[in-house]
Amino acid sequence: MTLEMSHDELQIFLTEAFPQVSDDFKIEEVAPEEISVRMFVGDHNLRPGGTVSGPSMFALADVSVYLAILAMIGPKALAVTTNCSIDFMRKPAADTDLIGQAKILKLGRALAVGDVLIFSEGEPKPVAHATLTYSIPPEK
Repeated sequence: MTLEMSHDELQIFLTEAFPQVSDDFKIEEVAPEEISVRMFVGDHNLRPGGTVSGPSMFALADVSVYLAILAMIGPKALAVTTNCSIDFMRKPAADTDLIGQAKILKLGRALAVGDVLIFSEGEPKPVAHATLTYSIPPEK
């Protein structure tokens, strides 16, 4: 399998299509059917108790799978999440970035399924695990 979008093309796409959140994420590595995405953790991501909020971790999972899919199919901005299941397993550190490591499990014509492990930077055990399904827009 070959990539349809490179690391740089994905980062540019994210900046142009989602300028409201693009500064929160950086693509670390991209390979066929895999991607690693950093989420810069700031005060706006924290909840009471000194931990990263669930919605912030969901955003990282969603962005990671979305970009992994686009890397394989090209810039289809209208690919959308149709399902997500997320398990929060450990309290993430509030003072380090989060890293989402996503893999595509199935890439079909209409649907794609991806899996993400989320880590606090530097920690060996994941803080969350998510599985997402995306609807891919039909070719015209």
